[in-house]
Amino acid sequence: MKRFVLALCAVLSSSAGAQTVDLWPGTAPGSEKWTLKEVTYENTPVGTVVQNVVTPTITAYLPAPSKATGAGVIVAPGGAFVALATSKGGVDVAKWLQERGIAAFLLKYRTVQKSYDGMRPMDMDTAGRYGIADGIQALKVVRAHASEWKLSPKRIGMIGFSAGAMVVSGAVLQPDAALRPSFAAMIYGAPFGVMPKIPSALPPLFLSWASDDPVALAPVLRFHDTLAKAGIKTDTHVYATGGHGFGIEKQGKASDAWSDAYYAWLQSVGATKRAAAR
Repeated sequence: MKRFVLALCAVLSSSAGAQTVDLWPGTAPGSEKWTLKEVTYENTPVGTVVQNVVTPTITAYLPAPSKATGAGVIVAPGGAFVALATSKGGVDVAKWLQERGIAAFLLKYRTVQKSYDGMRPMDMDTAGRYGIADGIQALKVVRAHASEWKLSPKRIGMIGFSAGAMVVSGAVLQPDAALRPSFAAMIYGAPFGVMPKIPSALPPLFLSWASDDPVALAPVLRFHDTLAKAGIKTDTHVYATGGHGFGIEKQGKASDAWSDAYYAWLQSVGATKRAAAR
């Protein structure tokens, strides 16, 4: 607990409704020898993109006290573990949750350098292990910070997009049930490498994807079927059109409906009800 408090004290920047906090005291474990310099690209075709993330953080988007429900959601954007697309699958989602009274925490997890020639597939388990570790740590940090942020530690969920969904799956499937999110959503993403062992009991899960997804359809279907075979029920929403990477942005396709379905699911798991923080 002491090191979590130290991490929470490492505030990098703050503004109205947003505060950025280092996840780890000092260098994140496993990246002590990393020398890459973080770089941000604005106004790309997918919005803001961040590469070479060495220092993982969360940025808090806290709702107005009059709206706050006491629940929180960690938002993990996608980017194939070599980048983070932090706009429509990140900041936009965080602000969408914030407007609805749910505290949101944008997770900037570690990414690896794309050093292969494009012909050889990347080992997603190796590339994703840092992001998964950061996702699990983010849950610990948010829960340790719950009193200050007026949250209930038992109402901290996650949502991930594409590679971010693999980060969320790692937090959901970790062996220690006490460290898992209270509820979790995985949008057009899943474990992209070796299928992890499925525990016998998991928190409420929401899955959504488009059937015309050219990138992640096979691993998403595999994960859904594996959960079903293990007896894990999920709230699943599949749309005929939407492709990959649709995020929260409306694009005139069937997948536009996912956010309404997600909000209804948040209501069902109690995330939208106002409750006193513990």
